[in-house]
Amino acid sequence: MEEPHRRIRALHTASTITVYQAYSLEIGLPAIRDGRFPAAWKPGRMTWIKPSFIWMMYRSNWGTNTGQETVLAVEITRDGFDWALRHACLSSYVRGLHPDRSAWQRDLKRAPARVQWDPERDLHLRPLPYRSLQLGLSGEASSRYADDWIVSISDVTPLTNEIHALVKDGELDSATRLLPQEQGYPAGEELLAHLRP
Repeated sequence: MEEPHRRIRALHTASTITVYQAYSLEIGLPAIRDGRFPAAWKPGRMTWIKPSFIWMMYRSNWGTNTGQETVLAVEITRDGFDWALRHACLSSYVRGLHPDRSAWQRDLKRAPARVQWDPERDLHLRPLPYRSLQLGLSGEASSRYADDWIVSISDVTPLTNEIHALVKDGELDSATRLLPQEQGYPAGEELLAHLRP
């Protein structure tokens, strides 16, 4: 089956969706221990959540980038994720989707969430011809994420290291078998119409 050009690929259940983030040990370890972000995590900053595991690997270089050594799988409510989509704005102007550039800028300034569609990656972190969603949360969305939406936080750093080692050894089939089984997230048209260029 041909891959849609833009799709939310995610591990999800009837009530939750798993997103990925990578943090320093200072933030990651307490988050894993307590199931919530510590005081060092600042809700005032834009935080980007990634439903695609492999895109998180690209962003954090397999958890080796400075400040991204702890890779977290954050299971959140679908109600929360859908709220963020409903209140999101695209991070860049698209002619035809927005009335004009100034209208988009006004929407972007007001929106507590923003969406980017970035090229999905293969196991070698090379871009693929289709795109996956990254969701930026700020203000109200960031606070809701940290305080209300989180169901669990898991440490997937060992999994990250294991998959990366297999890729380096050329064991791509074995690496693929360990990847989270992501599928298309069933976001209705009303959630995505304003976010699809």
